[in-house]
Amino acid sequence: MSIDEYAPVRGARNAVRDRHDRALLGDLIAVLEEHPAGLRRWSVMRAMRKRRARSGHEITPKFEDDVERLFRIYCMSEPARENETRPFFKPKDKAGEVWAVDPARLVAFLERAHEEAA
Repeated sequence: MSIDEYAPVRGARNAVRDRHDRALLGDLIAVLEEHPAGLRRWSVMRAMRKRRARSGHEITPKFEDDVERLFRIYCMSEPARENETRPFFKPKDKAGEVWAVDPARLVAFLERAHEEAA
């Protein structure tokens, strides 16, 4: 499934912002999928910067704010609600600010985004 099939982030201001958010969300998913146990926030930001620089994308002054905003939007609530499909979470057994992606919820999230885009 393509990142272009993700539904736009709620509250996005325009089409340019939607594309930017979709690209960041795709990168965030890819970074966290590579690390099933999760990564500290600092390591996520470092990996995201490397991915963006390698692909030739601009790293804006608000880059980290945008990444964190997307993580928070798509992070499971505490306590998790029934049938929640937001794919990101903070592992409870890890000290510090660790971010992770739940593979099962990611599949449900992608399927839901695909249905909404159709």
